[in-house]
Amino acid sequence: MEFDIVQVVLIVALVVFAIFVITAIARSIVVVQQTQAYLVERLGRYHATMDAGLHLLVPFIDKVRAKVDLRELVYSFPPQSVITSDNLVVDIDTVIYFQVTDPKSAVYEIANYITGVEQLTTTTLRNIVGTMDLEQTLTSRDQINGQLRGVLDEATGKWGIRVNRVELKSIEPPLSIKDSMEKQMRAERDRRAAILTAEGVKQSAILTAEGEKQSAILTAEGEAQSRILKAEGEARAILQVFDAIHEGDADSKLLSYQYLQMLPEVAKANNNQMWFVPTEFTGALKAVAAGFGLTDEAEPLERDPEKAKTRASRITSALADPRAALEEARRQAEGFAAEADQAGSGSGRPFNPDAEKGQQP
Repeated sequence: MEFDIVQVVLIVALVVFAIFVITAIARSIVVVQQTQAYLVERLGRYHATMDAGLHLLVPFIDKVRAKVDLRELVYSFPPQSVITSDNLVVDIDTVIYFQVTDPKSAVYEIANYITGVEQLTTTTLRNIVGTMDLEQTLTSRDQINGQLRGVLDEATGKWGIRVNRVELKSIEPPLSIKDSMEKQMRAERDRRAAILTAEGVKQSAILTAEGEKQSAILTAEGEAQSRILKAEGEARAILQVFDAIHEGDADSKLLSYQYLQMLPEVAKANNNQMWFVPTEFTGALKAVAAGFGLTDEAEPLERDPEKAKTRASRITSALADPRAALEEARRQAEGFAAEADQAGSGSGRPFNPDAEKGQQP
C-alpha cells in the first residue's frame, strides 16, 4: 500500500517536472518578426537587442523587456490652440512621420517616446507660430514645417528617433476671422470679375472700331477703284466712238440725224415738265431735209399723192436706221453730181455750183 503511494508521488513529480521543462524550453525559444526588435534583460539589466529571426533565452534569467516597431510611424495629434503675434487663437492639427533608429535609446532614454514627441511638437509649434501673424501663418506652411522638423529631429536624436516629416494638416482661425476672410475674398473676386469684364468690353470696342475702320477703308478703296475703272471704260468708249466716226467719214447730215435722235431722250425724264428746243435744231432739220431733198434748194416736193407717200415711207425707214439714211444721202448726192455732169457736158463745160452761184444776179 505504501509502495503504491510512493509510485503515485513519483509519477506526479515526473509529470510536474516534465511540464516545467517543456514550459521553460517554450519560453526560451523566441521568434522575432521582420521590422521588429526585442530588448532582452538578464537579471533586470539590459542584455541584448534581438533582430528578426529565431533566438534562445536562458529560462528564468533572460526576459524580453520591450518590443519596438522599426517601421516609419505616422501619428496625428489632436488640434492644438496656438496664439499668433496679432493675438488671434488658431487651432493647428499636425501630422508627424518618424522612425525608431535605436530601440535601446527609445526604451531606456524616455518613458514614452510618442508622448514626448507630441508634447515637444506642441511647444515648438507655439514658439514658431507666436512670431507670425495670421496671414503669415496661413501662407507659410512650408516654412513652419521646415522649422518644426529641424527642432524635433535635433531634440529626439538622443531618444533614438528620426523625424522624417512634419505636416500641418489644418489651420482653423476663429469664426469671426473666417467670415471676414470670406467677405474679403468675395470682394476680391468681384473686383477681379469687374476688371476682366471691363477689359473684355474695352477689347471688344477696340476690335469693333478696328473692324469698322478697315471696312470703311476697303469700301472707299472699292468705290475709288470702281470710279477709276468706270472712267477708264467711258474714256475708252469715247475714244472708240471718236475713232469709229473718223474712220466712217461721217458727214454733217449723219451727225445732224444723230443729234435729232438724242433730243427725245432728253425729254424722257419724269421730272422734266418742259424742255427747250435749241437754236441748232432748225439747222439740223435743214441739213436732214437737204439730204433727203425736202428743201427749196433740192427738187420740189412731189404733187402726186402716191409719190409723196412713197417718199414719206422712204424718209421714215431712213430715219429708223442711220446707215440707211447715210446711204440714201450718198445716193442722192451722187445723183445730183451725175445730173450736173450731164448738164455741163450738154453746154460744153463742166458744172460748177460756185460758178453758177456767182453768175446769178
